[in-house]
Amino acid sequence: MDIKTILSAVDHTLLAQDAAWEQIRALCDDGVRYGCASVCIPPSYVARAKDYLGDRLPVCTVIGFPNGYSTTAVKCFEAEDAVTNGADEIDMVINVGWVKDRRWEDLLREIRAVKAACGGKILKVIIETCLLTDKEKIKMCEIVSDSGADFIKTSTGFAGGGATREDVALFAAHVAPHVKIKAAGGISSLQDAEDFLRLGASRLGTSRIVKAVKAMEQAEK
Repeated sequence: MDIKTILSAVDHTLLAQDAAWEQIRALCDDGVRYGCASVCIPPSYVARAKDYLGDRLPVCTVIGFPNGYSTTAVKCFEAEDAVTNGADEIDMVINVGWVKDRRWEDLLREIRAVKAACGGKILKVIIETCLLTDKEKIKMCEIVSDSGADFIKTSTGFAGGGATREDVALFAAHVAPHVKIKAAGGISSLQDAEDFLRLGASRLGTSRIVKAVKAMEQAEK
């Protein structure tokens, strides 16, 4: 798989608590330069990043992040605010406690509500696989498939685990055909990226792939 294909699937990501504008701007520059799918940044930077980027690159942001236990009303407000500020894509975190309580209808209603709040923009649903059993993951594949969301996403990267090959394969076997897969968290090499794409992911949430390509370019000089 060629490097351009891999980069075109990357949501080039910076969600660190101490992220400053200069870092966000550099992330945007690299996202454009390397032909990434989007930049994924904190909500507070969406308006400034959209103004900076214009139509050169989609802006993705996160809501209910990273814990997912905000109320549905808060998540919907966050989504509406992000879209108003210029976000093209929204990555939301589910309420993992509701999974443990088997509150399946509440989970479905919440995702549908957030999707409606996105106003037609892309919605990716983070289910935090490292906290779920395989049965719970499969149930979430069903719920996300029924919700109208565009993607199911493995992880925030903030809960002690990230994407695994096994989880992406499980998603691919259980989501409806219209639901795409985003692998995120712990994707550290071009080989990781290629493996996840071959297993069925169409987006990769990572900062390390662009860094790896830049390192290769430096080595070739």
